[in-house]
Amino acid sequence: MIATIFHIFPLLGGWMLDLMLGDPARLPHPVVGFGRLISTGERRWNRGSRRMLKGGALALCLIAGAYVLTAALLRGAEAVGGWWAEAGVSALLVFYGLAGTTLRREVRDVFRAVDRSLADGRRQVARIVGRDTGGLSAQEVRTAALETLAENLSDGIVAPLFWYALLGVPGMMAYKMVNTLDSMIGYRTERFARFGCVAARIDDVANYVPARLTALLMVLVSGRPSLLRFVARYGRQHASPNSGYPEAALAGILGCRFGGPHDYFGTTFWKPYIGETERCLTTADMKRALRVNFWAEVWMVVLVSLVSILC
Repeated sequence: MIATIFHIFPLLGGWMLDLMLGDPARLPHPVVGFGRLISTGERRWNRGSRRMLKGGALALCLIAGAYVLTAALLRGAEAVGGWWAEAGVSALLVFYGLAGTTLRREVRDVFRAVDRSLADGRRQVARIVGRDTGGLSAQEVRTAALETLAENLSDGIVAPLFWYALLGVPGMMAYKMVNTLDSMIGYRTERFARFGCVAARIDDVANYVPARLTALLMVLVSGRPSLLRFVARYGRQHASPNSGYPEAALAGILGCRFGGPHDYFGTTFWKPYIGETERCLTTADMKRALRVNFWAEVWMVVLVSLVSILC
């Protein structure tokens, strides 16, 4: 019984904290620390020759460091306060590792902002996307928000929980480092093409299963299993080997189209279209997408809880 509680408490405790609070704006956040380390390393080593080697070494060291330091922190907590202390620290780290509530809140705020004015919508969506937003139309702002909602259901919820189930809290924190590296240096621009390519490939591997699992969960909670054929058709057309699957699932559920031109750091990239119907997205679409997002998250938590109990 105690062992079961120990396995379940960090997961459910951390998840419930995320549901109630979202990302803590005024508290120290591990991912912020990850970002500072990456930024420092990038400034120092993304220059001169052998950039791929230096960027790969940085990525591998930071990922391994996140795993080892988390494991050491949990052992220290257990040594000081017993298994309850370790479980409490684990729950806090699970809380930091999830981004579901904040993601849904931000997407909702984008739709509200763009209804007020296009300028407000552009500023709001810039908080959750890495692309340049200054030239987006109102439709493109809404599309960008929903694309991000789909992609980050995988990156911000399903993948961290997947790695939690596989490697525990240290694995979850290592994944967060992987994802942060990709979001900061994993671009095919002149500045990052070589330095960030190893980090980008690691992210592709880490998200391969979670992205497809995310799409499956979205389709199942939508009650339309026939959409799996749609996902199989369009998911592989994305420039990323993973992002297309959750995006295709949401495009199929909403009956809309994602993709097209995306600007990153002043460079335009054309992403293949996902879906067939180009139409205006509405607040009703946003609300439906948020429901799918939330229930996919719930079922992932249930799935990981069962794995934690049985293993």
